[in-house]
Amino acid sequence: MTDQPYWNPKTETLPRDQLRELQLAKLRRTVAWAKARSPHYARTLAGVEPDRLRTWDDLARIPFLTREEWMAGQDARPPYGELPVVGPEAAIRVHTTSGTSGRTPLRALDSRRDWSWAAEMWCYALWGAGVRPHDVGYVAFGYGSFIGFWGLHGGLEKLGALTVPGGAQTTDSRVRQIVDFGATVVASTPTYALRLAHEAEAMGVDLPSGPVHTLVLSGEPAGSIPETRALIEQRWGARAVDTAGMTEISTIVMFEPAAPGREIGAVQTGGCHVIEDHFIEEVIDPDTGREVPYGERGERVCTSFGRSTTPLLRYRTADLVVKVPAATAGNGRTFDLYRGGILGRVDDMKTVRGTNVYPGAIEAIVRGVAGIEEFQVRLEHLDGRDEVILLLECAPSLPDDGWVRLAADLGRALADAHEGLRFLLRRAATDELPRFELKARRLTDLRAEQQRAALAPTEMA
Repeated sequence: MTDQPYWNPKTETLPRDQLRELQLAKLRRTVAWAKARSPHYARTLAGVEPDRLRTWDDLARIPFLTREEWMAGQDARPPYGELPVVGPEAAIRVHTTSGTSGRTPLRALDSRRDWSWAAEMWCYALWGAGVRPHDVGYVAFGYGSFIGFWGLHGGLEKLGALTVPGGAQTTDSRVRQIVDFGATVVASTPTYALRLAHEAEAMGVDLPSGPVHTLVLSGEPAGSIPETRALIEQRWGARAVDTAGMTEISTIVMFEPAAPGREIGAVQTGGCHVIEDHFIEEVIDPDTGREVPYGERGERVCTSFGRSTTPLLRYRTADLVVKVPAATAGNGRTFDLYRGGILGRVDDMKTVRGTNVYPGAIEAIVRGVAGIEEFQVRLEHLDGRDEVILLLECAPSLPDDGWVRLAADLGRALADAHEGLRFLLRRAATDELPRFELKARRLTDLRAEQQRAALAPTEMA
């Protein structure tokens, strides 16, 4: 088995018509299960008969589920809401979203069966990436209630690899463990992979000469940005593959297999395969809710067949994707792909003086410039108009005249990609900008807050 490229050869290469029949059969079973046991679905699926779900078009009979509905159910029936089919007494684990400060996180229950399934999904990705039982996998993740890389940890164990949990410790300690344990596979967010590489360089550790051959990335769209991936691969001397999932399903929904023969730093074509024997993924127009054809950008809608405790039917994820046919990858898999993985969020796009600004597009340009260690984007309302301020933390060795040239070249590249919109570039001090272990948050929009403050009545002395 170690020589074949598929974790599950039967389903990963199943003809499309048979794959669709398998999906619809699982859909009927999941709808019947959810309708009979979940308070939420008992209400929303009252007019849906599982046996009538026979074609792809029949998916439209099932109403969308939104995060707002999920959270409203938690408020109405705390702490786990109305979606679960059982109470906490039948579960073995609870996980939450990383959340925003001050907001109640989304909470999801898992049974023993659910947890085994979550690990199985990661096995598709790990095996496809070339991870084998003889490998040593290092999970650079501070284990907590956030789902993060918990499922990957279980997948490494299920696959048979020696698994090293990074745990809550400093970055330099993790670098030492990667070296001491002889890790051959490292899992982290794209941002943290760069941070680990930076720390290793400061410690005098030569990562490209080490045994790490694969980096499994997840948690940020940057894993599929070619410029970011190339930078990660160059600093590690290893190949990187992207994955994506979400707390709502407890695991990943897509993975990017390794491309045999691809050189480190070279562009990998294709994208991330949807694990279609366990999910139905639709791509819709965010405004109309109608499905868009292959090749058009839209919002992911996820239906999961694996998490029995908390069923998920037609969940609007707010992730932006472009679906393309399976043949695009040319690796024998019949699972469709998302070209470029997760492209961003529906609400990520910002408009500045009539021009659309996407965080991913900015990162692609910034990561293509040598000498930039970290960056932040701030949208501010200054002197009566909106501005994009780009804070750049450069290598300490970069001289002042080098900064002037870098800023001029980068400013032109950003303007060319944004219809002439001028970015205000500012140099940050060494270690001034935040580093992220989990999801990076590099864009802050301060405009509304600044405008409200400007309009507030002046307080009389």
